Amino acid sequence: ENYLMPTKNITDENFETEVLKADKPTLVDFWAEWCNPCKQLSPILEEISNEMDQVAFAKHNIDEQPNMPTKYGVRGIPTMLLFKGGELKATKVGTTTKSNIVSWIKENI
Repeated sequence: ENYLMPTKNITDENFETEVLKADKPTLVDFWAEWCNPCKQLSPILEEISNEMDQVAFAKHNIDEQPNMPTKYGVRGIPTMLLFKGGELKATKVGTTTKSNIVSWIKENI
């Protein structure tokens, strides 16, 4: 496992294995190349992922992989979904501060 790049790329195919069957809570960041707020959120999530090793971080490109966003009702991006034990625990839409995201994660894991 590469610890320098903790963020996994999630596809429709590996969603179950990497997210639903993950051994620790997993935050999935739904994003797209054309989405500027997504680009602002990305470095924030990278920072958090380096500090919170009890949570796994994953990215899901909605343009390349449209099935999962539909399944989980993702309408706008960026949207962060937090999964634990195979269940969706929390949803956060839009970009916000690092401290907000950290508290949101802690409240839901």
